[in-house]
Amino acid sequence: MRMLLCLAMVGLGAMSVGCESSEVASESQVGTETPGSQFVLDTEPDGALAVGEARQAIEDGQDVTLVGLIGGSSEPFVDGLAAFTIVDAKVPYCAADEGCPTPWDYCCESEAVKDNIATIKIVDESGSPVAADARELLHVKELSTVVVKGKAKRDDLGNLTVASSEVFVRQN
Repeated sequence: MRMLLCLAMVGLGAMSVGCESSEVASESQVGTETPGSQFVLDTEPDGALAVGEARQAIEDGQDVTLVGLIGGSSEPFVDGLAAFTIVDAKVPYCAADEGCPTPWDYCCESEAVKDNIATIKIVDESGSPVAADARELLHVKELSTVVVKGKAKRDDLGNLTVASSEVFVRQN
């Protein structure tokens, strides 16, 4: 598709020979920013709390920086939204040699996950959830380690959700 667009632009440029100068945008002039990169940080934020620690210390509405691994269930990503769950790195995930086809579901440590999990929702400038697949938007997958900055939200059961527009993905 990009090749056809380039060919069409070259063709339009050739047709305008003899007229006033025409500018055809080269690929270097076109924005090279990757979709979602406005949410991805280049450097890791300081002072990140482990998920388990944050669940005990963070109040509703407080700014927070969390670190954890994407997982906590067999499907940690939310369909149709840039949202997912993360688990404290202190909780060991199951290994494939333990007969676990989805180690990110922490099936061997399901009790430990309850107090060491948080939901992350990627939000835009207005605070609205981003309607995109977080895997594509942030270039992450199950068991990726992420550091997120955002605003904490606590529900009546003590569950922690972080509305974030800043994510750093550690290279494991």
